[in-house]
Amino acid sequence: MGAKQLATKIDENIKAALDSFCEEKGLKINKFLEDAILDKLEEFEDVSDLRKLRNESFRPFDEILKELKANGKL
Repeated sequence: MGAKQLATKIDENIKAALDSFCEEKGLKINKFLEDAILDKLEEFEDVSDLRKLRNESFRPFDEILKELKANGKL
């Protein structure tokens, strides 16, 4: 996988905190930011999935149990 450069501006206090944290924990800033971006993207994907699930119909659990018992699967 290739790498692309990302240039952005952030608040100087956030940058100082990031530098301090990564130095204290022995982390590479680039890896830390990459992981943080991936985590945020996954979080947004999870929220999107939840919204879709809310619109799906569902069956009550007791109804599913009855059907499983009637079909000899329980």
